[in-house]
Amino acid sequence: MTTKPSSVSPSRTTCASLLRELQIIWDEIGESDDQRDKMLLQLEQECLDIYRRKVEMTRKHSAELHQYLADSKAQIKAIALALGEVDSFSCGRGTLKDQLSTLKPVLDELILKKEKRVKEFSAVLSQIATISAEIAGAGVSGNVDDPGLDERDLSVKRLRDLQSQLEELQREKVLRLERVSANVNIIHELSVVMSIDFCKTINKVHPSLTDHSSAQSKSISNDTLARLTTLTDSLKQEKQQRLQKLKYLGSKLIELWNLIETPIDEQKRFDHVTSIISSSVDEVSRQGCLSLDVIEQTEVEVERLNVLKASKMKELVFKRQSELEEIYRGVHMDVDSDSAREILSSLIDSGSVSLSDLLSSMDDQILRAKEQALSRKDILDKVEKCKFASEEEKWLDEYEKDENRYSAGRGAHKNLKRAEKARILAGKIPSIIENLTAKVKAWEIEKGIPFLYDKVPLLHTLEEYTAQRQEREEEKRKSREQKRLQEQHNAEQEAIFGSRPSTKKPLGQSTSGNTMVGTPINRRTPLGRHGVSAGKERKESGRAHNVTPINYVALPKDDSVSRRN
Repeated sequence: MTTKPSSVSPSRTTCASLLRELQIIWDEIGESDDQRDKMLLQLEQECLDIYRRKVEMTRKHSAELHQYLADSKAQIKAIALALGEVDSFSCGRGTLKDQLSTLKPVLDELILKKEKRVKEFSAVLSQIATISAEIAGAGVSGNVDDPGLDERDLSVKRLRDLQSQLEELQREKVLRLERVSANVNIIHELSVVMSIDFCKTINKVHPSLTDHSSAQSKSISNDTLARLTTLTDSLKQEKQQRLQKLKYLGSKLIELWNLIETPIDEQKRFDHVTSIISSSVDEVSRQGCLSLDVIEQTEVEVERLNVLKASKMKELVFKRQSELEEIYRGVHMDVDSDSAREILSSLIDSGSVSLSDLLSSMDDQILRAKEQALSRKDILDKVEKCKFASEEEKWLDEYEKDENRYSAGRGAHKNLKRAEKARILAGKIPSIIENLTAKVKAWEIEKGIPFLYDKVPLLHTLEEYTAQRQEREEEKRKSREQKRLQEQHNAEQEAIFGSRPSTKKPLGQSTSGNTMVGTPINRRTPLGRHGVSAGKERKESGRAHNVTPINYVALPKDDSVSRRN
């Protein structure tokens, strides 16, 4: 009998229903019991194998979950330790999946935090490595891929230490950049002053120093700084040497200009050289003023002037001699002009002495001559005053001998005023002579030499002048005495013989030659008495001309002198 298969739904099929269905199929087939037992045993074994594999798989999965949970806990602990945080996390109790679901967000958060911290560390370490490489001069590649990060220590403390180290390096870099810029600027200034190729010079130190695109790209290594310092010192020394050389050349220019009397317009071509003679090194900053071209041009000019000087030196020497002679003549000092010029000419022609030294020697002589002239000035001024007083006294003597000095002619009043002043000045001559003599003696004691005036000792001249003046005074005194005696004799003769009538004279002619028209005889002037006496003398002389003694000498009466004596 055929059994119809069960119409049980496959999803609802169980092992028992399948076994019943298998029994029905066996019955239909007619399987033996042994065969059936064998097939059932085989089926049971296969089921066991399936269960065993499933159990093994489930056990393995459980082990993996345990391992994952343990690894996650270890990872959390390691990350927390690396970040320097306290591991206070607990996943609690429950199934593995529950524990893992609790653990995963914490782990993900720590991983993100670690990645962020690693980036921070990498950025700081990269900058440290970059700046350190710049300072060491090892070159900068732009990006540092392996900054040497140790992920076992990502603590905030270590990050701050690295940041402090970076800040220190950044400050060091700024200082080095400032030093580099300062040296570069100094080198540029020196290059401008000395007309040196700046780019070529600075490029020898490091090519990056000529790159103006970015200040950060400049080399700041120890080697670069040392090279810059050496170059700066070298250029400063070169500037000092050039300045000293140009100062020397400028001084030579001025000396030669003065010697050969170069025109001002020609001197102006080298104002840029002579203007720095008194300047210090730091004050010289004009572009190209210390260039090799300027030095070379100045050297050529000095050489040209030296050649010109040699041809004009003889003329200059004699010009100095003329100046020296003029100084001596101006102060009445003795100078043998012809002999001095012969000696100078012989020295120049022989070539035994340097012309520059000869000029320098003559300049010294001129300086000493000016000093001597200055020391003689006070005495010479008094000599001139004495000479003027003597000339005025001489004029006064001549004036008083003039019978017509009181006439009403032009300039008579001026002569009267001059005569009065001359009398006052003549009266001061003894004190002037005495004062001048004392000064000359003091000068001779100080200098140890006699004071010569036009080749004659001035004291001797003063003594002679004093003696001559005394002789003149004595002669004047004797003349006045003789005149007085003559007038007395005339008076006595007139008393004995009586007065004689004067001869008639033409109309308008005065009886006295010195009577001023329209002016009273007794006019009160310093010379009034003298005029009356002279008129009276001539009148009495006319009356008694026949009894005039043989030794009578007609001299004008000098009342003013008699009054002084």
